Amino acid sequence: MARIRNRRAARTSNSGASWISYSDMMAALLLVFVLILSVSLYQYFTMLETKTAELDAQKALVSQQQVTLDAQTLQLASQQVTMDKQATEIAIIQVQLDSQAKELENAYIVLSDQQAQLQQAQTDLADREAKLIILQTDLKNKEMALQAANEVLENQQAAMAAQAEQIDALIGIRPRIITALSSALSSANLSATVDSSTGDIVLDSSVLFDTGKSEIRAEGKALLDRFVPVYLNVLLRDEYSAYLGEIIIEGYTDSTGDYYNNLKLSQERALSVATYILKMPGLTTRQRDLLKSGLLTITGRGATGLIYDQYGNENKEASRRVEFHFSLKDSEMIDQMNRLLQQTEGD
Repeated sequence: MARIRNRRAARTSNSGASWISYSDMMAALLLVFVLILSVSLYQYFTMLETKTAELDAQKALVSQQQVTLDAQTLQLASQQVTMDKQATEIAIIQVQLDSQAKELENAYIVLSDQQAQLQQAQTDLADREAKLIILQTDLKNKEMALQAANEVLENQQAAMAAQAEQIDALIGIRPRIITALSSALSSANLSATVDSSTGDIVLDSSVLFDTGKSEIRAEGKALLDRFVPVYLNVLLRDEYSAYLGEIIIEGYTDSTGDYYNNLKLSQERALSVATYILKMPGLTTRQRDLLKSGLLTITGRGATGLIYDQYGNENKEASRRVEFHFSLKDSEMIDQMNRLLQQTEGD
């Protein structure tokens, strides 16, 4: 029990001491709290003054900024008007740009079409140039062929001209012989007349023969000695002899006597002249051989081919005559001309 009481007394003594300690502690805490509160209040008011000053400064700044903002607002309003105006202008420009873009698009389409057409035209041009080259080559070949043809034509024309000269020469042989005979007889002072169309030459029978005779008189032989060489020298030239057919001696009488006697007399007179010519010493061997080869022929015409004067009366002296004729080888000349013509056609 005593132990219990002691414990209680001890507990009571300890409780009092604990309460004093608790009070002190609470007072100390209160003091600390007051100090903390004072410091906090001090700091608060200090901070409040600072904040108030800062707030005033900020208010002043805000006021200043408000003024600036108002000015900027006015400026922005003015800029907005300007921007609205610019926006309107931009809208107009945009419309114009859209229109221009549409035009550009259309122009691009047109340009594309034109480019396609240009490409097609270039292709066509290339084709035409290729065709032109072909045509130029063909033209050059044709020009060369034409030049060759012209050369051939010129050669043919030259050949034809030469052949024409030859043909003219063939056609003009008789006139040339007649001209040559006339010139040669005139140069030899022979009065024999050459027919300008036929080349026939008439010798007076009264000089050659006595009436009714066929023997050649001395005067006739002298005439033949002068006439025949001149006559043969012309006819038997190389340029004429190839075309000479015959040299014909024809005898004629007047109408005196009967037909048979006149025919016989004319033949005998022609034969006498031919015989004398073949034996004539003045002939060259070539001339004599040509005459004997059949070139010289005779014929008696009797009283045919009588000659009349202007009144229609027989001229007996003129009718009694001996004529020298020459004939050309018509067939030979025709063959020669045909050969020339065939040669021309062949060329």
